[in-house]
Amino acid sequence: MENLRILIVDDHPLVRSGVRTFLNSVQGIETVGEAVNGVEAVDQALALQPDIVLMDLQMPGINHLSELNGIEATYKILRNSPHIGVIVLTVFEDDDAVFAAMRAGARGYILKGADQAELLRAIQAVSQGEAMFSSGIARRLTDYFSTLSTMKSPQAFPELTERERQILDLIAHGLNNPQIAERLMVSPKTVRNHISNIFSKLQVADRAQAIIRARQAGLGH
Repeated sequence: MENLRILIVDDHPLVRSGVRTFLNSVQGIETVGEAVNGVEAVDQALALQPDIVLMDLQMPGINHLSELNGIEATYKILRNSPHIGVIVLTVFEDDDAVFAAMRAGARGYILKGADQAELLRAIQAVSQGEAMFSSGIARRLTDYFSTLSTMKSPQAFPELTERERQILDLIAHGLNNPQIAERLMVSPKTVRNHISNIFSKLQVADRAQAIIRARQAGLGH
């Protein structure tokens, strides 16, 4: 099995060095590049095509050409290479930053105060097509969605088939593909095909955005 290839994006040399040293010590993972601002992040991501990008949010540029924050860089990367998994690694935990990152297509959101095991779990989860958030961020998202209506509308997502709505509900509950396949007693390939159709019909880029749409509609509670 090939190593997971990681691009580290952060304007602090000590952060990059610490993350690089840790990741290079993990079997099956290698760092293939580093970037210090959003412009470099986009250029290197498109050139190197890593599996995962660890993306800081705020990276002050030294001139107007390098002034591209992590949200904008994430959007540009995924617009051209949607298969790359972007994990935000930042000190910012306000709701605006979290939802902006998710709208841009980030599949993970990890705080820099997280331990190495949590970062590794996020990398492994996102590499398998899942979404992963720091525990504190996950609790805040849960609190946010709990304020929304918990009534499942029978008219929610009429463009989906009954099976697709069922799978979307399980996604919103936090189940991964193998768990959904086991629950519904179908093959993982069938689940993947249904999820692809769901993403296309809802016009969402990834699992994280699908979860937001589903929970806003009352699914997953």
